[in-house]
Amino acid sequence: MQVQANDKPYDDINITAMLDLAYVLLVIFIIMTTAAAQGVKVDLPKASTAASLSTPKTKVISVSSLGQLFLDAVPVANAELERKLRDLKAITPDLPVILKGDRAVQYDNIMEVLDICGRVGIGSIGLQSQRAPGS
Repeated sequence: MQVQANDKPYDDINITAMLDLAYVLLVIFIIMTTAAAQGVKVDLPKASTAASLSTPKTKVISVSSLGQLFLDAVPVANAELERKLRDLKAITPDLPVILKGDRAVQYDNIMEVLDICGRVGIGSIGLQSQRAPGS
């Protein structure tokens, strides 16, 4: 009786399960990133030239039509906003801030936010708008 000897080492690795896991993690990452970046829905005013000021360190302060304040989509009060901005300013001295104010919000609410940013010492403040149709 003759025994067949297969001395060839096993050199194939099945990576199908690993690729499936990588694709699932990629999809979850994409969904979570886009969900976190959306922020609060405000009706922005239109501008003829609206340049993007967003960077990874940029903080977004939104003022809803009812005058509610949001820091990166998290509701905050005026005093809490000032405290959080001071903490962020201590970590990042050149902290850029983008202010998104609803077109129906009272001008006084926008001035309060600008005053808070001034007291904290934030010098880089951008006002976000939408591009006007046809520009």
